[in-house]
Amino acid sequence: MPFKIIRNDITKVKADAIVNTVNPYGYIGRGVEAAIYNAAGSEALLEERRKIGILYPGDVGITPAFNLDAKYIIHVSGSVWKDGRSNELALLRQCYDKALHMAVKNNCKSIAFPLLATGAYRFPEEIGVAIAVEAFTEFLKEFEIEIFLVVFGSDAVRVSGTLVDKVTEFIDDDYVAAANATEYLPVDEDYDTYEEDYYDEEEYLGYKELPCRNLNLREHEVGETQPEYGHSSLNIPDFLRKRKPRDVTESLEDALKKIYTESFEKHLQQLINKKGLKNSEVYATSNISKQYFSKLLKGKVKPSKEKVLALAVGLRLNIDETVDFLRIAGYALSPISQTDKVVEYFIKNKDYNVIKIDIVLFDFGLEPLSS
Repeated sequence: MPFKIIRNDITKVKADAIVNTVNPYGYIGRGVEAAIYNAAGSEALLEERRKIGILYPGDVGITPAFNLDAKYIIHVSGSVWKDGRSNELALLRQCYDKALHMAVKNNCKSIAFPLLATGAYRFPEEIGVAIAVEAFTEFLKEFEIEIFLVVFGSDAVRVSGTLVDKVTEFIDDDYVAAANATEYLPVDEDYDTYEEDYYDEEEYLGYKELPCRNLNLREHEVGETQPEYGHSSLNIPDFLRKRKPRDVTESLEDALKKIYTESFEKHLQQLINKKGLKNSEVYATSNISKQYFSKLLKGKVKPSKEKVLALAVGLRLNIDETVDFLRIAGYALSPISQTDKVVEYFIKNKDYNVIKIDIVLFDFGLEPLSS
C-alpha cells in the first residue's frame, strides 16, 4: 500500500528518509527533534544541520541519517498556528510537498513523517491531518513512494482530532435508528408473516387418507377411501397451508451471474469512464498501488472486501452505487461492522479519501482498508 499509519517511535522506523521538524536556526529543539538527534548521533547530525543554515517556515533541508535505520533525515521548518488566516496552512502544505519531492529527488522509495505541526506548533489535529492527507494523495497520483505516518504515544492518542467524534456520533445514531426501526416496526395486516410456516395441513388433520367408517355419505361406500379434503371444505387457515419449499441450492455466485453479465474488472473500468476519472486519481484516492490496480483491471487478482470499499471511495460512488459495486464483487455492507459504518459515514458526506478513512479507522483501533 502507498500509505500506512503506524504507532511507533519514529527513530526506530525503517525508511529511506525520516522527516524531522526542526528549530529554524540550527539548534536542537525538544521532543521528537531531540529524540532524532540523540538516536542519530547529536554531534555529527548537528554539524550537518548547521551547514544548511537558517530554515524559514515552509523550507526543508536534507542530511545523512547517521545512526538511524534510514539513508536521510529531511529537516522541515514548520509553521506555528495563529488563527488559520496567516498563511500557516499554505506553509504547512509546503513542508509536506517539499519533503516528498526531496525524497524522490534523492531516490528514496519510502519516507516516514510525524504529523507535522500538531504538537508544539499548535495546529488543530483535524486541520493538520487534512493538509497531510491532501499532500500525500496529490503526490501519489504522480509518484510511487511508500509513505508512513508515524504516531508516537499511548493508545489514547487520537490522530484525527474531532473527526473521530463525528464518525462515532454517526455510528451511534445509525445503530439507534436501526434498533428503533426494528423494535417499532409497523404491522401490515395484508402481509403474511407466516409465509415460511411450519405446519402441514395433513399433519394438522392427523391423517392423509382416512378409511370411512360409519359415515353416512351419499357418494362413498363404507370402507372406501375418502378423497383428500380441500381447503374450502375444511376452512384451514392460510398460515397452516404447506408451501412448496424454496430451492436454496443456488450459490451466491450463480445468482449474481444472472444479474450481472460483465466481470468485476470490466465494471470497474466502466465506472472509471462514467465518472470521467483518471486511473491515477482512482488508485491514489483508494490508497492502492499502481501495480495492484493494474492487475485488478486485467482481472489477475480477486479484491478483498476492504479493497472493494477502498475502490468505491476512489470512484466517488454514492451509497447505492457502493452497494451494487460490492454485490458484483460478491460482498455486502454489514450493519454490524464498524469498518463498514466508518466508510459509510465518509461516502454519505462525500468525503472521498481512503488515506483519511484509514486514519480514522486507526483511531478506532480497526484495521485499515489498505491492509
